[in-house]
Amino acid sequence: MTAISLGPSPARREALARRIRLLVAATITYNVIEAAAALTAGTIASSTALIGFGLDSVIEVSSAAAVAWQFSARDHAVREAREHRTLRIISVSFFALAAYVTVDAVRALAGTGEADRSLPGIVLAALSLAVMPFLSAAQRRAGRELGSASAVADSKQTLLCTYLSAVLLAGLVLNATLGWSWADPVAALAIAAIAIKEGRDAWQGKGCCAPTAAPTSTPSNDDADACGCQPGCTCCS
Repeated sequence: MTAISLGPSPARREALARRIRLLVAATITYNVIEAAAALTAGTIASSTALIGFGLDSVIEVSSAAAVAWQFSARDHAVREAREHRTLRIISVSFFALAAYVTVDAVRALAGTGEADRSLPGIVLAALSLAVMPFLSAAQRRAGRELGSASAVADSKQTLLCTYLSAVLLAGLVLNATLGWSWADPVAALAIAAIAIKEGRDAWQGKGCCAPTAAPTSTPSNDDADACGCQPGCTCCS
């Protein structure tokens, strides 16, 4: 038996686009507040880790703003035309984040910038760790169904912010309780490596599974390719 995969209907595409606009708006709002809180707490505690986390939030805002610009267009064809430029902006934001985290981590390991004890920083990192995964997952699902690589890439940027929240939380807690100031920068270097990979994938347009209009056989679990896409999809990652 054969089936034809046409992708989302026009009405469904508009619903998904509205959902992505709302999620991006929520992401921008949260990250603006997070950036202000982290930079303030980091300055008070002289914590390079918190300041770096605040700058990461600024970068996340730039990534989300690029997606917001893309999806501000009501016409689906215009949104698709903006996809490539949006992916470039997101890719550059990943590379900028990786560069800053790397420099900040090396400085910390060299002993020129340790994560000081900061209760507000611990609370902020824990809150971000609770909020960000839900925003990331919701946008990723909508982006994949819509076939938007930029929406998926931005969701990965949000997910990376989640990882950084975990790293910051672990670093601040370990430094406050055990004096392990090296724990945060070592983990941050691993996050920087992930950011470089995600930036490269975004630059190449990877990260989505866009439905095609070609007739395909009814898919089975064994038909999925290495990245999990079923037949009838143009797999982007």
